[in-house]
Amino acid sequence: MRIAIDAMGGDYAPKEIVEGAILALDVIEPADELLLVGPTQLILDCASSKKIHNPKLHIIDAPEIVGMDESPVEALRKKRNSSLRVMTKITADGQADAVISAGNTGACVAACQMKMRLLPGVKRPGITAVFPTYSGPVTVCDVGANISCKPINLYQYAVMASLYSEHVLGIRKPRIGIMSIGEEDSKGNEVVKKARELIKADPKLNFIGNLEGRDVFSGVCDVVVCEGFVGNVVLKLTESLVSVLFKVIKRELLSTSKLLAWSFGGVMKKIYQRYDYHEYGGAPLLGVNGTAIICHGTSRARTIKNAVLAAKKFHSQQINRLITEHISASNIGDPDEED
Repeated sequence: MRIAIDAMGGDYAPKEIVEGAILALDVIEPADELLLVGPTQLILDCASSKKIHNPKLHIIDAPEIVGMDESPVEALRKKRNSSLRVMTKITADGQADAVISAGNTGACVAACQMKMRLLPGVKRPGITAVFPTYSGPVTVCDVGANISCKPINLYQYAVMASLYSEHVLGIRKPRIGIMSIGEEDSKGNEVVKKARELIKADPKLNFIGNLEGRDVFSGVCDVVVCEGFVGNVVLKLTESLVSVLFKVIKRELLSTSKLLAWSFGGVMKKIYQRYDYHEYGGAPLLGVNGTAIICHGTSRARTIKNAVLAAKKFHSQQINRLITEHISASNIGDPDEED
């Protein structure tokens, strides 16, 4: 498997991204190859290891950079030699099997749509994040790719996230809920209400109805469907809350007894790792014709290493084939196009 990595994506690029690719060399299979995409000399200058010259690691020159604050479509149009555009183009041309980026999320989503295209029948892609909870992993789609959804988009998110939950996370017949402002069927805006009817109409989906924000961590569902605006707020709020809670617990333990804090240190570290996004690598962009992993903007070297492993696992499960087969067989169309 050949995996293309955006060397210039993220707050700590290129150094942390390059170091992450070097770390990944120790965990990939002999036949795998990594392609670092970015300005060649800059990549070479920031590498702190001779492993940058490993025969399984290649540099693809892409001299232009898309900034985190740039307009996605405009940046891709003007910067034809940017790492994002080059990375997705070589994947579309068959020179790579997967892409990984911690850069501008909007630009990455746009580049994947423009170059890799969408799977047959898919209207819009969705970023899927896995939330570790007390009751098991919960898959949330979308967390930032599409902030203005149509009902058909939310239905397809339910299909794609359900298949991901089942075949990657191993959850049999995952329970699907749609995010709303109340559990009653009468609650929610028109998009949510129409999407709920589409999901209910698909007998292959284990739909349980509306969800409220508190249900994400309560154990009542395995898949949460929502617009990217809502999903991104939930994601960032959760990350912040986890960080603050651990700081508060640590402070209270230290103020009570340093010996008590030391004795709980191993347990706290183990729990924190379960909720640390660096351990998960990144979130798959479901619906594009290929494997795309979008990482957090603050990704470090170990984040990128784990993203490589995530890309390999997604690719091996043939999720895209399953999505295409389900959507083509469902015969559920866009109600807005029928009006």
